[in-house]
Parts: sequence; C-alpha cells; structure tokens
Amino acid sequence: MNQVIGVIDSGIGGLTVAKEIMRQLPNETIYYVGDTARCPYGPRPADEVKEYTWEMTSFLMKYDLKMLVIACNTATAVVLEEIKSKLQIPVIGVISPGARAAIKTTQNNRVGVLGTVGTVKSEAYVRELHQIKNKVEVTQLVCPKFVPLVESSQYHSAIAQKVVKETLTPLKGSEIDTLILGCTHYPLLGPLIKQEMGPGVKVISSGEETAREVSAILHYNKTISIQKEPPDHRFFTTGSVDIFHQIASDWLKERKLHIQSVRLGRYLTHSADN
Repeated sequence: MNQVIGVIDSGIGGLTVAKEIMRQLPNETIYYVGDTARCPYGPRPADEVKEYTWEMTSFLMKYDLKMLVIACNTATAVVLEEIKSKLQIPVIGVISPGARAAIKTTQNNRVGVLGTVGTVKSEAYVRELHQIKNKVEVTQLVCPKFVPLVESSQYHSAIAQKVVKETLTPLKGSEIDTLILGCTHYPLLGPLIKQEMGPGVKVISSGEETAREVSAILHYNKTISIQKEPPDHRFFTTGSVDIFHQIASDWLKERKLHIQSVRLGRYLTHSADN
C-alpha cells in the first residue's frame, strides 16, 4: 500500500487545501480529519486547540503517513512547532505558505489578514510577514461569523453576503492591496470577499502555496507517489457525515466520497460511504 498524506482541520475548511493538493498531485492519496463537532477552534483556549490537534494527529498516525498537513490556521499558530518536533515525518502548516504568497503579490507593502480570534491574537501572520519583509504594514481583522457560515453550508446564501459586507467594512479605505484569507474555511466565501473588496485587492488563499510546498518536500524526499490506480481518499469527521458530504461534494466536485464518522480520543469509527 502506498503511504498517504494526512490533512487535519478544525472542520471542513481544510478541504480547500486538500483540493489543491489533489489538483497539483493527482496520484497522492489523502486521509483527511475534520473536527466538525468541536469547530470552530478560533475562540478556544490554546491548550484546548493543542489537545484537539494532537487527537487528530494521533488518530491519523495509525495509518502509514508520509507527511502531515495542519490545514488550520489556528492550530498551525498554536501547535505546529511542537508537532514537528515530535513526529518523524514532515509536518507543514498553512501560515508560512500564505505569508510567502502575500509578499510575492503585494505592490504597496500593505497586507490585510482575515482570521479567527485565535489566529489574530497569536499574531502568527504578522511575525511571518515581517520575518520575510519587515517593512510590510499588516492590518488584521477578526471574522468570528465566517466559520459558522461555512460549517452550516450557508456560504452561498444572502445571509453570507450580508455578513461578509458588514465584517469587511473596517478594511475599506485601509489601502491594502493584498488580503490573506487566514483561515482555510474562508476560501468558500472567497467570491463574496473578492466582490466586496473590489478588483484593487488581490485575495490570497494558502491552499495553492501549501500544495506547492507539499510537492517540493515529496520530491526532495523521493516519496512522491507513482501509483497508477486512482487514489482512494478517505475523510473522517467528528460531526454530521451528511453535512460533511454535502459541503465536500460541492467543493471537491466529487459525488462518491469515502466518509467515516470518528470519535476522537477513543478512536471509534463507523463507516458511512456516500
């Protein structure tokens, strides 16, 4: 059996990263865990985020992983370095790739960051951006209503349009020319965010850059998959399989998905293929 890439997230947002990995690396198999029952992570204390992220990691480590992608900005900010130091496989997060993409994009060195309470409070993006280019001006904005909109599959709704408009009001007139979607849930609201910010602001999702980093590491380690059969992706959720399937099939454009319900901590699963 080929080794697989593990992807973990607080919910379904990490599917935006998984989709890009599937696009760039179509031969790779992904095992994905979304902790939808305990989402969002953003408002939670750091200790709780650390505990839940380790539970997802421990669950996936039962399988033959060759890499772990922490596709959650909050978890990346809190526990990426600790997990990297404890595992024997490459572990990457989504903050560094997103920051690099923003630095390559900005023309006026004014970058905005949309994030959860946890991500913004950690100032992980500010540190990462300044580490790459210290003269960049960073404007952060907490968006507490975005993740619940996505997790409840309302990201196409009129309510979503209203919430996005109201939330982004403080950024109007900020002179930013680049906006980082500092939560992997936010790309599902991407069309509304782009519409609200207008053509003068380039909206950055970390998925594409993260997938490039995955590809580079696999090639460097000579662990790139050469299997000829279509990959058998597996998805695990701590919440509703039906809601997960609804959103995943819409975003990934796949009707047949192998989804299982999982209870983290006890590692009890039951299959629910859709």
